[in-house]
Amino acid sequence: CNIQMNINKVYYLLLIFVFAFQTTFSQNKYEVTKTDKEWKSQLNELSYLVLRKAYTERPYTGKYDDFYEKGTYHCAGCDEPLYKSDHKYNSYCGWPSFDREISDKLEYDVDYKLGYPRTEIKCKKCGGHLGHVFNDGPKETTGIRHCVNSVALVFKKTWQRKIIVIGQKN
Repeated sequence: CNIQMNINKVYYLLLIFVFAFQTTFSQNKYEVTKTDKEWKSQLNELSYLVLRKAYTERPYTGKYDDFYEKGTYHCAGCDEPLYKSDHKYNSYCGWPSFDREISDKLEYDVDYKLGYPRTEIKCKKCGGHLGHVFNDGPKETTGIRHCVNSVALVFKKTWQRKIIVIGQKN
């Protein structure tokens, strides 16, 4: 019985060491870094929880789920442009879906929070959690679905300029 207790203690200590080691060495250096207090003061509560603590907003509640204006979606943490509206589509999953990102703007990681591996997407500039990537996107384009939390994004509309020439007849 004592041997079993010692084995359990060693197992738990080893587990703690592995998680501590992983956390220490998996932290990336980002161009935009802030303290937890600074992030909390900049972001609303849900955006903070999603971007900084990898929470997920409830499906069908985000403002960009059923939103299709022309423009660019930026990171709510650092304003980095991440997705173009041309690549957004309705996957009926309850979150904004894109079939591709703006090149070289995302970081990919493996997330085991649900007990199985998923591909997590983060902003490459600030490390903010955006959502996950799945292989069930449109086959006509990339076959990829970026499932992104609305609160992790800020939309910036594309404005079309109209040039009016005074004195010119149509």
